Amino acid sequence: MKNEQINTKTDLVAYCGLYCGDCFSFKGTIADLSRDLRKELRQAKFDNIAKGIPFKEFKSYKECYECLGAMVRLRCKNACKGGGGNPFCAIRKCCQKKGFDGCWECDEIETCKKLNTLNEIHKDANRKNLKVIKKKGISNFIEGKKCF
Repeated sequence: MKNEQINTKTDLVAYCGLYCGDCFSFKGTIADLSRDLRKELRQAKFDNIAKGIPFKEFKSYKECYECLGAMVRLRCKNACKGGGGNPFCAIRKCCQKKGFDGCWECDEIETCKKLNTLNEIHKDANRKNLKVIKKKGISNFIEGKKCF
């Protein structure tokens, strides 16, 4: 399911309840901006300029430039259900094994430890989304407010 080949918005609902259509990695905005900024910095030879700027923050210019390079690689070319995101995702593998379209079809979402792997970045957003999908259906979820 490449960005150009998405058939419906439901294709963008990940197994875990997150919505790929709202994700910066899927949209590519941060990756594109980081790529463009790195290009501008190279053209300006900013690595040399940074050496002459008397602000202490510019001593870390090399690390900043490398961090921008890592951000360029933060891009999902496919939505979750098309194989995007973490290739080792236990949530995706579990749903596929059980034949589920998503965790909302499972009776264990309240106690599932696999969903806890998302807590650091997404807090309880995916669990909130799963509850909405389970209660109102996927079409109503897509049309409503989503947590990220």
